[in-house]
Amino acid sequence: MSFSRVLIANRGEIARRIQASCRRLGLETVAVFSQADRDALFVAEADHAICIGPASPAESYLKIEAILDAARTSGAGAIHPGYGFLSENPEFAAAVEAAGLVYVGPTSEAIRVMGSKITAKAAAEDAGVPTLPGYRGDDQSDAALLAAAEKLGVPFLVKASAGGGGRGMRLVEDLGDAAQAIASARTEAKGAFGDDTVFLERYLGRARHIEVQVLGDTHGNHLHLWDRDCSLQRNHQKLIEEAPAPDLPEGARQVMLDAAVGLGKAINYRSAGTVEYLYDPADQAVYFLEMNTRIQVEHPVTEAITGIDLIDWQLRIAQGAALTMTQDQIPCDGHAIEVRIAAENPAEGFLPQTGTLSLWQPPQGPGLRLDSGVGQGSDISHHYDSMIAKLIAHAPDRASAIGRAVQGIDDFATGGVGLNLSYQRELLCHPDFVDVTHFTSGLDAMFPDGWAAPEPDPQTRALAALALHLHLSQTALATNPWQSLGSWRLTDKGTASYWDGEGAVISVAGRRPDIEVTDGDDDPVNFQHSSLNDTRFNATLNGEPITRTVHFERRDGQWCVYINGQGGAFQVPVATLEDRHLVQGGGDGGASDDLLSAPMPGAVVEINITQGQQVNRGDTLVVLEAMKLLQSLAAPATGTIAEIFCAQGDNVAGGAPLIRIDPKDET
Repeated sequence: MSFSRVLIANRGEIARRIQASCRRLGLETVAVFSQADRDALFVAEADHAICIGPASPAESYLKIEAILDAARTSGAGAIHPGYGFLSENPEFAAAVEAAGLVYVGPTSEAIRVMGSKITAKAAAEDAGVPTLPGYRGDDQSDAALLAAAEKLGVPFLVKASAGGGGRGMRLVEDLGDAAQAIASARTEAKGAFGDDTVFLERYLGRARHIEVQVLGDTHGNHLHLWDRDCSLQRNHQKLIEEAPAPDLPEGARQVMLDAAVGLGKAINYRSAGTVEYLYDPADQAVYFLEMNTRIQVEHPVTEAITGIDLIDWQLRIAQGAALTMTQDQIPCDGHAIEVRIAAENPAEGFLPQTGTLSLWQPPQGPGLRLDSGVGQGSDISHHYDSMIAKLIAHAPDRASAIGRAVQGIDDFATGGVGLNLSYQRELLCHPDFVDVTHFTSGLDAMFPDGWAAPEPDPQTRALAALALHLHLSQTALATNPWQSLGSWRLTDKGTASYWDGEGAVISVAGRRPDIEVTDGDDDPVNFQHSSLNDTRFNATLNGEPITRTVHFERRDGQWCVYINGQGGAFQVPVATLEDRHLVQGGGDGGASDDLLSAPMPGAVVEINITQGQQVNRGDTLVVLEAMKLLQSLAAPATGTIAEIFCAQGDNVAGGAPLIRIDPKDET
């Protein structure tokens, strides 16, 4: 089982994370990459790199033969699948083993048993692990499923046996809806997983999601590395994870820990795995959910509280090493929280964001860790998952860990691509999360009126305007001040006028060290000793020093100032006098109401209309897929479809025209 070179069948932050463990163990790494990832960091940092196909995962990262060919070509002796893609595909694990290579993970049989939720629950029951009431019979006829539904009663879930991530899952709260829910779940499961087998399970409306990390070797040793709470979720996708699970009765915790180790022993599990449960706080009951036969996205919080490197141990176990620690030697030190950083806009239905990261300055400090697949200058593509990094905070207790994570977000300076940091910050500070009253389906209760991105306060807008003022002044003085002074005006006060995104005037008056900034009708803000050094802006306000990271970009005919600080990171639009003149003299320059354009790069998966068809404003015309998410694009006006500029399967750029409508005269 010896090997010295590991091929990593994955990309992004998990590929870089595996590379780090390989370097510590003296192992060479082989990166496989799609054409879209040619310039990615994980490719540049590998010892060897091989392109395996086009951008589409189906033609690259999911193509088993291409990955095996790359292993043969590179001389790799082992393959680590990471998470996602092929990581829980038993055919892939079997193919790796058949090729004479070492699969860094469990056996293909263990993956197969746990990959079906039906067989996994049967194995859990055999090992004495409690499961939810439901139906998991072989008879998949409508009659058998509907009879089971009536016996089970509402509410219940229809779930795909081969599924995950909420695909092929339907909630039934009225028995009259059961037949439609079963049919719909089957159809989605067949399309997503190639298997339309479903089962029924009691639905817990206010459950928490708890999981236990386990390790097993090939010598019969099995251990748990404590538990995690992953209850903050959106559409069954985790947002924030923490370890250990807070406010959990010790009796319930021990049931989960013992059952996880027992299940690992029962199936002779090797490598790292995660046994997942639903916990009902109302009666402190524990129910087996599933077992993930791979490394988890949230593994860093377990590493933080135990001091044990899980991927190091995956590699060692794959080489035949025995676990060197006993259960009572595994610590549970302090509390850790992980925040998933994704390129998406939560205020716009979590719309995926693409582009180039023009600014990427992560926070640094004790108790902070960043696992990232990107850096400044990285391109964010629509072809892959929107998660690009994870921020992990570790502290002596939960309250301190929350505070450290919030401070980390406040100190995280990014630009060029919209991220979900402000949303994650608000989740961390929400009373439901702080008081541990949150649950897996609780986001609607946490934000009953939806979530809106926080607006910069007057001080932040003043700071942004002053920072831009200094930036333009430095640029002007470095070139020809008589041609490049921009909005700077040589009056007795040295006054410059700027406009915010709403058209309100922000005036900057004075010369350093004393500068006065007035935002609309607000009282002036007086700054002393302001300076700008690259992206670091410093000033003194009321005797207190202020430091912010700023970045400047031209966007849509004006400046966008990225500025971070208390309350998170903000994008503040600021227009100069010249920008205002250009806008006033150049017309609107925008698309008319009769044109539907792509809001982001993506692939056209559905076109629901034909030329000449009558449509109403709000009708879904096109469905676009970007970062594994489907975006329904609505008609901007009522009228007749005049032109269709795209076809199903097309990859379109952001802003590309898709449909033109001849509007109906509604006067």
